[in-house]
Amino acid sequence: MKQFMGDDFLLSTPTAQKLFDDYAKNTPIIDYHCHLVPAEIAENKQFANITEAWLYADHYKWRAIRACGFEEKYVTGGASDYDRFKAWAATMPNMIGNPLYHWTHLELARFFDVHTPLTEKTCDEIWEKCNAKLASGKMGAKDLIKMSKVKVICTTDDPADTLEYHKKIALDKDFETKVYPAFRPDKAVNIEKPGFKEYIEEKLSKAAGIEIKDMDSLLDAFTKRLDFFDSFGCKTSDHGMDYVPYAPCTAKEADAILKKALSGKELTVEEADKYKTFVLSFFASEFTKRDWVMQIHYGVIRNQSTKNFEKLGPDAGFDTIAGYDCVRSALRLLNSFEIAGNLPKMVFYSLNPVENAAIDAMCGCFQGNDKGIKSKIQHGSAWWFNDHLDGMRDQLRTFAATGSLANFIGMLTDSRSFLSYTRHEYFRRILCEYIGNLIENGEYPNDIETAGRIVYDISFENANRFFGFNA
Repeated sequence: MKQFMGDDFLLSTPTAQKLFDDYAKNTPIIDYHCHLVPAEIAENKQFANITEAWLYADHYKWRAIRACGFEEKYVTGGASDYDRFKAWAATMPNMIGNPLYHWTHLELARFFDVHTPLTEKTCDEIWEKCNAKLASGKMGAKDLIKMSKVKVICTTDDPADTLEYHKKIALDKDFETKVYPAFRPDKAVNIEKPGFKEYIEEKLSKAAGIEIKDMDSLLDAFTKRLDFFDSFGCKTSDHGMDYVPYAPCTAKEADAILKKALSGKELTVEEADKYKTFVLSFFASEFTKRDWVMQIHYGVIRNQSTKNFEKLGPDAGFDTIAGYDCVRSALRLLNSFEIAGNLPKMVFYSLNPVENAAIDAMCGCFQGNDKGIKSKIQHGSAWWFNDHLDGMRDQLRTFAATGSLANFIGMLTDSRSFLSYTRHEYFRRILCEYIGNLIENGEYPNDIETAGRIVYDISFENANRFFGFNA
């Protein structure tokens, strides 16, 4: 029987262990998509206790605690921080087979030197040890980033954001990690969502210094904000969408649809899709000019508990996997970008694992380019409900089976927690196990130098090169 989460955790062969130890374990991290708060980085936020660091904004954990029968006050707040932590400790033994179990214990081990399984019985001991470390003054936000060997972070930022904290971070000469904004224009793209009119007229207009009253002025505002983000070193956008739209639209049609929305009138689904297609095409053109990467996350049905959405708002753990068939529309969207000469580097993430093979095959249709970009259109890492053992393994297998795995840009945290960087270790162990097994089974030569370079590139260098970070 193996030791619980020992040195060979998830590594079943000597080859896998060597690949991990020599090429992945100590390799720095590039976190090209996360939800960390720039102000907390700039201010080197200190955490009062492990609950604040761990549970305050983690809807993954919230879902698990609810599933184990705890009242909402132990989930999103109301109970004391100690009682919330105790609820999480009581939840832990029930999470067998869930990545939360592994992530929790990796975080305890790597950041707090705690190697005891978290249970109700060990709750007090672990609570005290973690809190003592957090009180040391050496485990603030910046400290945790340094401990994790993170070279680059891309936060997720609205076009109307001031980016004042990115500026403050860049001025800190003692903090070597580069923190760049990522352009997230969802509120300006998802025209059918509540609050669109108010966002355009009150926030985006003010940020751009332009009265937005038609499509020309909207595109001018977008361009100004893109220039502003570019001045802060931005190299990527991110788009969160329920589904990938495709409905060809002229500038005249888009203008009429925008004016209709700004007048407060309700749009049809077709009108919304036409607007989105037009705006996404504009962004694709701008990203191509700027050599930015366009990331699209889709396949989500959000806020499915009306009662809890009204009480707690979005991002509280009430979203789920959509069954949309989006690859056909994504193909058409990509094709339209390519025909227009505006196909940027792109990364697609579907929350529905059924689409893995279809996404990989889709990406293969648009790889040719004259700039030597490797795998210009990529299938992103297993996302959200899929970043567990089987989900990551399946994503790696389908990527390899229909594409060039050696070009994969690897893992991201997609997290709001500064303790989540152990997810990269988790991914790297799964990656080394997969490649190690190919070698052990005689499916790839026993060329450790070449295989090791692939592991290193997927862990770090491919993302560095793809996004142009020069880290």
